[in-house]
Amino acid sequence: MQVSNRLANITGGGSDGWDVFYRARRLKAEGVPVIELTIGEHDIGTAPAVLDAMHRAARAGHTGYAAVPGVDALRDAVALRITQRTGVPTGRENILITPGGQSALFAAHHAACDEGDTALYCDPYYATYPGTIRAVGARPVALRTRPRDAFQPQAADVDALAADGARSLLINTPNNPTGVVYSRETLEGIAQVCRDRDLWLISDEVYDTQIWEGRHESPRALPGMAERTLVVGSMSKSHAMTGSRLGWIAGPEAAIAHLVNLSTHTTYGVPGYIQDAGLFALLQGSAPEEAVAAPFRRRWAMARRMLAEQSVVGLVPAGGAMYVMLDIRATGLSGEDFANALLDERQIAVMPGESFGQAAAGHVRVAMTVDDEAFATALSQVLEFAGERAR
Repeated sequence: MQVSNRLANITGGGSDGWDVFYRARRLKAEGVPVIELTIGEHDIGTAPAVLDAMHRAARAGHTGYAAVPGVDALRDAVALRITQRTGVPTGRENILITPGGQSALFAAHHAACDEGDTALYCDPYYATYPGTIRAVGARPVALRTRPRDAFQPQAADVDALAADGARSLLINTPNNPTGVVYSRETLEGIAQVCRDRDLWLISDEVYDTQIWEGRHESPRALPGMAERTLVVGSMSKSHAMTGSRLGWIAGPEAAIAHLVNLSTHTTYGVPGYIQDAGLFALLQGSAPEEAVAAPFRRRWAMARRMLAEQSVVGLVPAGGAMYVMLDIRATGLSGEDFANALLDERQIAVMPGESFGQAAAGHVRVAMTVDDEAFATALSQVLEFAGERAR
């Protein structure tokens, strides 16, 4: 028996560029002391107070079926957070609680796209984006951004692709993998195309608390965008709750009502005790979010200082997220070749830019996810290695 074509073709076939990551994991399992600067997993765990709240909720009996849209108190808390951070009035009717941001991306594309529709996304991109689009029966089309534009998507490029009948556009700011925070000018240009071409805008804002320079702006707050924007949020990055799988979609009330129906037929909601822990975390205000972000802020500043002291490796002008994207084109190596050689010779694992599409070829993404001393040592090794290759 054969599985469906949709399932068999989610990845699109061919290499996904993640061979370095898998090889690093195998080496670590064999006892090789690899320093992993690959995926966006915090080097701290979920706060003990949040885990205590989760435990209390489970022991108190919130282990049965929870309300599929999310418990009202959590939806209210998420809506209040969004209202305060963006200025857009938001109520529980605008919120669906989801099992993490990935589930929210999948649901959002179900809301935006029918079978065979074209769905745009920006390259470089988080690895699951095109597969998520294929999984709902839509056709993924990459919008290639450029290093010379600091990987900010250009409105003219969006318009050119949308002219062929696109139905949606997925953006991510602060961006993974580049760390770039989209400017107000960039977002206004994108919003104009969305209004002109009648596009749904899906805005992945899971890194909205990790801003090192500038400020995060949600396109949902721009004129005429609230009714056509679906915002994906998550507590994974903001509260170091990656394994709890707690996210949300914010959007128009009518769309959220349909997405609740989708959840009823797919996930059937999020466990109540996890939602209670998320509510507890949100009710603590911004201080816990700032505490989670602080180590990455320090390491970003450290990386800028170290990059400024050499001239071989360039730093993509990032303003947020837990990564730095390094331009290693001066070495003459591709991102994949550089990353593989670095792993072989220095036992340091970074992600090739090609892991995230073709726009960041000749770059590598470095996750700032080890302690400060280990990060400084590893980054120094990366820069030394690049300098040797550029001679």
